[in-house]
Amino acid sequence: MASYPKQTPSPLAGDDRNMIVVDENYLTPSFEDRVRIFWDRYGRTVIAGLVLLVVFFAAKTLFGVYADYREKSVRSAYAEAGDDTAALSAFAAANPAAALSGVALVRVGDASYAASDYAAAAGAYAAAIPLLKSDPIGARARMGQAIALLQVKDEGARSMLESLANDTQFPAPLRAEAAYHLAVLTKNAGQTDEAARMLALAISVDTSGLWSQRASRLQQRMPVTEVKTTATQAPAPTAAEVPAVSFPGATK
Repeated sequence: MASYPKQTPSPLAGDDRNMIVVDENYLTPSFEDRVRIFWDRYGRTVIAGLVLLVVFFAAKTLFGVYADYREKSVRSAYAEAGDDTAALSAFAAANPAAALSGVALVRVGDASYAASDYAAAAGAYAAAIPLLKSDPIGARARMGQAIALLQVKDEGARSMLESLANDTQFPAPLRAEAAYHLAVLTKNAGQTDEAARMLALAISVDTSGLWSQRASRLQQRMPVTEVKTTATQAPAPTAAEVPAVSFPGATK
């Protein structure tokens, strides 16, 4: 029977002392080891973050492209409406959040006012106000609503005019206009002291403007000792005292 030489066990058998685990406890990891440790722990998170970043910028770019397209489309539709009141109203209805819809509604209000349809004008101006916000045309829409309501003798007209006349952030020419209308309104109601105060305000806020000049002329016709009268005893306004407005084609 053949015999085999006796195997001498390796001194390394079962000895794991030469297997070094490279982790945060490894005293002197190389740069490559640090990168590998980081990647093993956070690689998936890094990849997910990069994917989200790419998706975010792609979405932002696409949104910008769409917004530009939408803006051009809205401008084109507004231009196509031209001066047609019905088309402008339809444009505003189809684009309820567009600032240009506010401009369209102001034009509808102007057209309605010129046609003496004051109720429709007030509604159009009121709808335009929230769309125009701080735009200067928005200020004119606020004035338009107040004057249109004044023409139909709406009780809210006076409070609107008072708010506009006393709003220091409101454009000076429109503040003067609001004050002038209040002066006429209160004078015709026999409230001469309030009328005098409103005339002085109109003159002071826009010293060289149209409404300041009109207020000065009306002020000169008001005697200092003018006796107060009641609303039923108020004299009929002269032609120069009838409320006048600044809207195209509607000045009386």
